[in-house]
Amino acid sequence: MGKPRSSSNGIPLSRRNVRARSLPVHKSTRRAIAFGSAALAAAAVLSACGSADTASSGGKLKVGVFFPGSLSDTGFMQSGYLGYQRVSESLGGKVELSKVEQVAAADYQQALVRFASSNDLVISLGGQTDADVRKVAPQFPNVKFVEIGGPADAKPLSNLAYYDPQQAEAEFLSGAVSAAGSKTGAVAFVGGVELPAIVNAATAYGNGARFTKPDIKVLTPQYVGDFNDPAKAKQAALADYGAGAGALGQIVNLGKAGMEQAAAQSNTAMIGGPIPGDCTNPAYLGYVHTDIGTEVEYAVNAAVNGTWKAENVKFGLTSPNHGTDFKLCDQSAADALAKAKTALSTGAVKPY
Repeated sequence: MGKPRSSSNGIPLSRRNVRARSLPVHKSTRRAIAFGSAALAAAAVLSACGSADTASSGGKLKVGVFFPGSLSDTGFMQSGYLGYQRVSESLGGKVELSKVEQVAAADYQQALVRFASSNDLVISLGGQTDADVRKVAPQFPNVKFVEIGGPADAKPLSNLAYYDPQQAEAEFLSGAVSAAGSKTGAVAFVGGVELPAIVNAATAYGNGARFTKPDIKVLTPQYVGDFNDPAKAKQAALADYGAGAGALGQIVNLGKAGMEQAAAQSNTAMIGGPIPGDCTNPAYLGYVHTDIGTEVEYAVNAAVNGTWKAENVKFGLTSPNHGTDFKLCDQSAADALAKAKTALSTGAVKPY
């Protein structure tokens, strides 16, 4: 079989890796998608811009995980990838894993078709893939599909389950801490793509801020149209800080780098996450912790154990599946955070 190939962080990803020929893709990207077998490589006519890896051996449940964004975004995709790595370590003897990352939106459907053609379970991360997942799943009735982060009220199909990370709960906590830590009496939220889950999270952020301080000023949320554009995120953050916001919440993945610059430039604060960092950066009041990887693990375990169902499954503070927490940096907001957590977990308030 040869020596297992490792990812950039040293974790073995594959026992065998057969690469397909490079195909012309998006103008900004000349990366080939790697396929897990010679047959797929020969048949590949996929134009998605991205890269793929396969960890394979015979007689196992075949699982393909679709990461449309970057695995190093310090956000939704990387959080999911941590779960992918845990599955590789804990269930490597039972599953054959493959993944693809950084795919152009125009190529989502082709990437999903390719995965469905060669896997028993396909997991797609991000509500931005919802329309394509719903088109592809009916074409492969014998394949199980899971979408993580789609519309909270989405109706499952016969072979498509929806897993809701309940980002709104996390952003309620983010808003509560932001209100406690803001020195200006105002807060704001910056989102990436204006998807239903992100809009709900923005609403929850404002509600959390008002839960802590009923008279807090909550600026209109901004959606920059991209989760991974630091320049756009910085511009939005500077506009909010300029309008008086003393703290910002966010769901912008790689865009956080731009927001960090804006916070430092404005001498103001922000909330990080969904992967918690340390608290040495004075810009951070704290970090939302939304563990998307838990949902990847849940899906694979259910398929392996024969308990998988086409259903809506929730993860978060108010769910027995957990997956949501908050790491506080500014201890002056500890009381606000504790009260917000209690109110959510007991059902005394709803995030939106």
